[in-house]
Amino acid sequence: MPNALPGWFVVLFALVATPALAGPRERAQARTLVLSEHPDDAAHRIHVAGQIVTVLRFEQPCDPLKTKLLGWEGRFEPLLVAGKRVVIEPLRALGPDESVPLLVTLADGSAMSFLLRPPSTEEGGWTDQQVDVFKDRESYQSLVSVLTRTLKAKNELEEENARLREEETSADHALAALLVSGAAAQTPFKRQHTWRGYDVDAQLSMTVYSGRGKAAVMLSVTNQSERRTWRLSQTKLFASASRSPKTVAIRSERESIAVGQTGAIAFVVDRSAFLNREGKFEELALEVYQHDGRLLAAVLLDPQLVRE
Repeated sequence: MPNALPGWFVVLFALVATPALAGPRERAQARTLVLSEHPDDAAHRIHVAGQIVTVLRFEQPCDPLKTKLLGWEGRFEPLLVAGKRVVIEPLRALGPDESVPLLVTLADGSAMSFLLRPPSTEEGGWTDQQVDVFKDRESYQSLVSVLTRTLKAKNELEEENARLREEETSADHALAALLVSGAAAQTPFKRQHTWRGYDVDAQLSMTVYSGRGKAAVMLSVTNQSERRTWRLSQTKLFASASRSPKTVAIRSERESIAVGQTGAIAFVVDRSAFLNREGKFEELALEVYQHDGRLLAAVLLDPQLVRE
Protein backbone atom coordinates (compact mmCIF):
# COMPACT_ATOMS: atom_id res chain seq x y z
CA MET A 1 0.00 0.00 0.00
CA PRO A 2 1.52 3.38 -0.99
CA ASN A 3 2.45 5.97 1.60
CA ALA A 4 -0.45 8.32 2.27
CA LEU A 5 1.68 11.43 2.78
CA PRO A 6 0.43 14.63 1.05
CA GLY A 7 1.87 15.07 -2.43
CA TRP A 8 3.72 18.28 -1.52
CA PHE A 9 5.44 16.76 1.46
CA VAL A 10 8.74 15.03 0.64
CA VAL A 11 10.99 14.03 3.52
CA LEU A 12 13.73 11.42 3.70
CA PHE A 13 14.70 10.13 7.14
CA ALA A 14 17.65 7.88 7.98
CA LEU A 15 18.55 6.37 11.33
CA VAL A 16 22.22 5.48 11.26
CA ALA A 17 23.31 2.54 13.38
CA THR A 18 26.72 1.83 11.87
CA PRO A 19 29.53 2.50 14.38
CA ALA A 20 32.04 3.09 11.58
CA LEU A 21 30.22 6.13 10.24
CA ALA A 22 32.08 9.07 11.73
CA GLY A 23 31.07 12.69 12.02
CA PRO A 24 32.61 15.69 10.31
CA ARG A 25 36.36 15.69 10.28
CA GLU A 26 36.59 19.48 10.66
CA ARG A 27 35.62 19.03 14.30
CA ALA A 28 38.59 16.84 15.12
CA GLN A 29 39.31 16.69 18.84
CA ALA A 30 42.83 18.03 19.45
CA ARG A 31 44.61 18.63 22.75
CA THR A 32 48.05 19.27 24.22
CA LEU A 33 49.66 16.83 26.65
CA VAL A 34 52.64 18.16 28.64
CA LEU A 35 54.25 15.21 30.42
CA SER A 36 55.99 17.37 33.05
CA GLU A 37 52.54 18.45 34.27
CA HIS A 38 51.76 14.82 35.19
CA PRO A 39 55.05 13.47 36.62
CA ASP A 40 53.30 10.79 38.68
CA ASP A 41 51.52 9.18 35.72
CA ALA A 42 53.21 5.94 34.71
CA ALA A 43 51.12 5.79 31.53
CA HIS A 44 49.25 8.73 30.05
CA ARG A 45 45.73 8.01 28.84
CA ILE A 46 44.79 8.46 25.21
CA HIS A 47 41.09 8.08 24.36
CA VAL A 48 40.48 6.25 21.07
CA ALA A 49 37.36 5.20 19.15
CA GLY A 50 36.71 2.39 16.70
CA GLN A 51 37.78 3.10 13.10
CA ILE A 52 38.72 6.70 13.94
CA VAL A 53 42.36 7.70 13.51
CA THR A 54 44.24 9.18 16.46
CA VAL A 55 47.54 10.98 15.79
CA LEU A 56 50.22 11.59 18.41
CA ARG A 57 52.67 14.39 17.54
CA PHE A 58 56.04 14.67 19.30
CA GLU A 59 58.86 17.22 19.42
CA GLN A 60 61.35 14.95 17.66
CA PRO A 61 61.23 11.90 15.36
CA CYS A 62 60.15 8.55 16.78
CA ASP A 63 62.06 5.29 16.51
CA PRO A 64 59.75 2.95 14.49
CA LEU A 65 61.55 -0.18 15.73
CA LYS A 66 61.03 0.71 19.40
CA THR A 67 57.52 2.15 19.14
CA LYS A 68 54.89 -0.53 19.56
CA LEU A 69 51.52 -1.61 20.94
CA LEU A 70 51.46 -4.37 23.51
CA GLY A 71 48.62 -6.89 23.26
CA TRP A 72 46.92 -5.24 20.28
CA GLU A 73 46.39 -8.32 18.11
CA GLY A 74 43.12 -8.17 16.20
CA ARG A 75 42.10 -4.85 17.71
CA PHE A 76 44.24 -2.25 15.87
CA GLU A 77 45.67 -1.58 12.46
CA PRO A 78 49.49 -1.83 12.51
CA LEU A 79 51.03 1.32 13.95
CA LEU A 80 52.17 3.93 11.44
CA VAL A 81 55.30 5.75 12.63
CA ALA A 82 56.21 8.63 10.31
CA GLY A 83 58.76 11.16 11.51
CA LYS A 84 57.38 12.91 14.58
CA ARG A 85 53.95 11.28 14.27
CA VAL A 86 52.44 8.02 15.47
CA VAL A 87 49.12 7.06 13.88
CA ILE A 88 46.72 4.79 15.80
CA GLU A 89 43.54 3.25 14.36
CA PRO A 90 41.42 0.76 16.36
CA LEU A 91 39.59 -1.78 14.22
CA ARG A 92 36.68 -1.66 16.65
CA ALA A 93 35.65 0.23 19.76
CA LEU A 94 37.39 -0.82 22.96
CA GLY A 95 35.22 -2.19 25.73
CA PRO A 96 34.69 -0.10 28.88
CA ASP A 97 37.28 -2.16 30.79
CA GLU A 98 39.76 -2.63 27.93
CA SER A 99 43.09 -0.83 27.74
CA VAL A 100 46.10 -1.30 25.46
CA PRO A 101 49.63 -0.16 26.44
CA LEU A 102 51.59 1.89 23.90
CA LEU A 103 55.35 2.44 24.12
CA VAL A 104 56.81 5.34 22.11
CA THR A 105 60.59 5.75 21.86
CA LEU A 106 62.03 8.97 20.50
CA ALA A 107 65.17 9.34 18.42
CA ASP A 108 67.20 10.37 21.49
CA GLY A 109 66.29 7.09 23.20
CA SER A 110 63.77 8.48 25.69
CA ALA A 111 60.71 6.27 26.12
CA MET A 112 57.13 7.31 26.91
CA SER A 113 54.30 5.07 28.05
CA PHE A 114 50.67 5.58 27.11
CA LEU A 115 47.46 3.67 27.80
CA LEU A 116 44.87 3.52 25.03
CA ARG A 117 41.38 3.68 26.49
CA PRO A 118 37.82 4.09 25.14
CA PRO A 119 36.22 7.56 25.30
CA SER A 120 35.86 8.60 28.93
CA THR A 121 32.29 8.80 30.22
CA GLU A 122 33.42 11.36 32.80
CA GLU A 123 34.61 13.60 29.97
CA GLY A 124 31.42 13.27 27.96
CA GLY A 125 32.74 10.70 25.52
CA TRP A 126 35.86 12.66 24.50
CA THR A 127 37.86 11.00 21.72
CA ASP A 128 41.42 12.12 20.98
CA GLN A 129 42.02 12.63 17.29
CA GLN A 130 45.23 14.62 17.68
CA VAL A 131 47.44 14.86 20.75
CA ASP A 132 50.52 17.13 20.76
CA VAL A 133 52.94 15.59 23.28
CA PHE A 134 55.67 17.63 24.99
CA LYS A 135 58.13 16.44 27.63
CA ASP A 136 58.82 19.84 29.17
CA ARG A 137 56.39 22.71 29.71
CA GLU A 138 59.20 25.25 29.32
CA SER A 139 60.04 24.29 25.73
CA TYR A 140 59.17 26.86 23.09
CA GLN A 141 56.79 24.63 21.13
CA SER A 142 55.08 23.60 24.35
CA LEU A 143 54.48 27.23 25.32
CA VAL A 144 53.14 28.01 21.84
CA SER A 145 50.80 25.01 21.97
CA VAL A 146 49.52 25.87 25.46
CA LEU A 147 48.98 29.51 24.42
CA THR A 148 47.09 28.42 21.30
CA ARG A 149 44.92 26.10 23.37
CA THR A 150 44.17 28.89 25.86
CA LEU A 151 43.24 31.39 23.13
CA LYS A 152 41.00 28.79 21.47
CA ALA A 153 39.19 28.16 24.74
CA LYS A 154 38.77 31.93 25.23
CA ASN A 155 37.31 32.37 21.74
CA GLU A 156 34.95 29.44 22.21
CA LEU A 157 33.74 30.91 25.50
CA GLU A 158 33.12 34.30 23.88
CA GLU A 159 31.20 32.65 21.01
CA GLU A 160 29.12 30.66 23.48
CA ASN A 161 28.27 33.78 25.47
CA ALA A 162 27.25 35.60 22.28
CA ARG A 163 25.08 32.65 21.26
CA LEU A 164 23.35 32.57 24.64
CA ARG A 165 22.64 36.30 24.48
CA GLU A 166 21.09 35.87 21.03
CA GLU A 167 18.96 32.95 22.18
CA GLU A 168 17.45 35.01 24.99
CA THR A 169 15.58 37.17 22.45
CA SER A 170 15.20 34.76 19.51
CA ALA A 171 11.64 33.86 18.50
CA ASP A 172 12.83 30.63 16.89
CA HIS A 173 14.54 29.51 20.11
CA ALA A 174 11.38 30.35 22.04
CA LEU A 175 9.36 28.12 19.70
CA ALA A 176 11.93 25.33 20.07
CA ALA A 177 11.70 25.66 23.87
CA LEU A 178 7.92 25.21 23.70
CA LEU A 179 8.32 22.08 21.59
CA VAL A 180 10.78 20.37 23.96
CA SER A 181 8.57 21.25 26.93
CA GLY A 182 5.68 19.35 25.38
CA ALA A 183 3.67 22.47 24.55
CA ALA A 184 3.42 21.94 20.79
CA ALA A 185 -0.23 23.04 20.92
CA GLN A 186 0.95 26.54 21.88
CA THR A 187 3.04 26.83 18.70
CA PRO A 188 1.90 27.49 15.10
CA PHE A 189 3.26 24.11 14.00
CA LYS A 190 1.28 21.18 12.61
CA ARG A 191 2.70 17.66 12.81
CA GLN A 192 3.33 16.11 9.41
CA HIS A 193 4.99 12.78 10.09
CA THR A 194 6.79 10.79 12.79
CA TRP A 195 9.43 8.07 12.39
CA ARG A 196 10.81 5.68 14.99
CA GLY A 197 13.98 3.62 14.97
CA TYR A 198 16.96 2.34 16.93
CA ASP A 199 20.63 3.23 17.13
CA VAL A 200 23.29 1.09 18.79
CA ASP A 201 22.49 2.35 22.30
CA ALA A 202 19.39 4.47 21.81
CA GLN A 203 15.73 4.37 20.86
CA LEU A 204 14.82 7.26 18.57
CA SER A 205 11.76 9.16 17.43
CA MET A 206 11.70 12.07 14.99
CA THR A 207 8.75 14.32 14.11
CA VAL A 208 8.64 16.94 11.36
CA TYR A 209 6.34 19.98 11.68
CA SER A 210 5.19 22.59 9.19
CA GLY A 211 4.17 26.13 10.07
CA ARG A 212 3.51 29.59 8.68
CA GLY A 213 6.96 30.77 7.65
CA LYS A 214 8.78 28.17 9.75
CA ALA A 215 9.47 24.43 9.93
CA ALA A 216 10.50 22.34 12.92
CA VAL A 217 11.95 18.94 13.75
CA MET A 218 11.66 17.21 17.11
CA LEU A 219 14.08 14.43 18.03
CA SER A 220 13.43 12.22 21.07
CA VAL A 221 16.26 10.00 22.34
CA THR A 222 15.97 7.25 24.95
CA ASN A 223 19.42 6.28 26.22
CA GLN A 224 19.64 2.48 26.32
CA SER A 225 23.39 2.30 26.94
CA GLU A 226 24.55 0.31 29.95
CA ARG A 227 26.71 3.05 31.42
CA ARG A 228 27.27 5.97 29.08
CA THR A 229 25.42 9.29 28.99
CA TRP A 230 24.15 10.57 25.63
CA ARG A 231 24.94 14.03 24.31
CA LEU A 232 24.32 16.00 21.16
CA SER A 233 27.65 16.73 19.51
CA GLN A 234 26.81 18.79 16.43
CA THR A 235 23.92 19.80 14.19
CA LYS A 236 24.36 20.77 10.54
CA LEU A 237 21.70 22.43 8.38
CA PHE A 238 22.60 23.05 4.76
CA ALA A 239 21.17 23.26 1.25
CA SER A 240 21.06 19.69 -0.04
CA ALA A 241 22.21 20.70 -3.55
CA SER A 242 24.95 23.28 -2.86
CA ARG A 243 25.70 22.25 0.75
CA SER A 244 25.85 25.93 1.74
CA PRO A 245 25.34 26.22 5.53
CA LYS A 246 22.10 27.55 6.99
CA THR A 247 20.98 28.74 10.43
CA VAL A 248 18.88 26.55 12.74
CA ALA A 249 17.60 27.27 16.26
CA ILE A 250 18.14 24.43 18.75
CA ARG A 251 16.73 23.76 22.21
CA SER A 252 17.49 20.66 24.31
CA GLU A 253 15.36 19.42 27.16
CA ARG A 254 18.55 18.63 29.07
CA GLU A 255 22.28 18.99 28.45
CA SER A 256 22.86 15.23 28.49
CA ILE A 257 20.65 12.15 28.74
CA ALA A 258 21.50 9.72 31.52
CA VAL A 259 21.25 5.95 31.16
CA GLY A 260 17.59 4.92 30.97
CA GLN A 261 16.30 8.49 30.54
CA THR A 262 14.58 10.14 27.57
CA GLY A 263 15.33 13.63 26.33
CA ALA A 264 14.00 15.82 23.53
CA ILE A 265 15.79 18.18 21.14
CA ALA A 266 13.89 20.66 18.94
CA PHE A 267 15.14 22.33 15.75
CA VAL A 268 13.34 25.34 14.25
CA VAL A 269 14.13 26.58 10.72
CA ASP A 270 12.98 29.97 9.45
CA ARG A 271 11.56 30.45 5.95
CA SER A 272 14.60 32.55 4.97
CA ALA A 273 16.85 29.49 5.29
CA PHE A 274 15.00 27.85 2.39
CA LEU A 275 15.84 30.72 0.00
CA ASN A 276 19.00 30.72 -2.10
CA ARG A 277 20.85 33.83 -3.29
CA GLU A 278 18.46 34.17 -6.22
CA GLY A 279 15.48 34.17 -3.85
CA LYS A 280 14.30 30.73 -4.97
CA PHE A 281 13.24 27.98 -2.61
CA GLU A 282 15.58 25.03 -2.15
CA GLU A 283 15.52 21.76 -0.23
CA LEU A 284 17.44 21.63 3.07
CA ALA A 285 19.18 18.77 4.84
CA LEU A 286 19.41 18.51 8.63
CA GLU A 287 22.07 16.21 10.12
CA VAL A 288 22.38 15.36 13.82
CA TYR A 289 25.63 14.00 15.30
CA GLN A 290 25.94 12.41 18.73
CA HIS A 291 28.66 12.58 21.41
CA ASP A 292 31.14 10.23 19.69
CA GLY A 293 30.96 12.09 16.37
CA ARG A 294 28.69 9.57 14.60
CA LEU A 295 25.85 10.70 12.37
CA LEU A 296 22.71 9.75 14.29
CA ALA A 297 19.93 10.99 12.01
CA ALA A 298 19.36 12.94 8.81
CA VAL A 299 16.21 14.45 7.33
CA LEU A 300 15.45 16.33 4.11
CA LEU A 301 13.11 19.31 4.51
CA ASP A 302 10.94 20.31 1.57
CA PRO A 303 10.39 24.08 1.07
CA GLN A 304 6.64 23.56 1.03
CA LEU A 305 6.83 23.07 4.80
CA VAL A 306 7.15 26.87 5.15
CA ARG A 307 5.31 28.25 2.13
CA GLU A 308 2.38 30.42 3.13
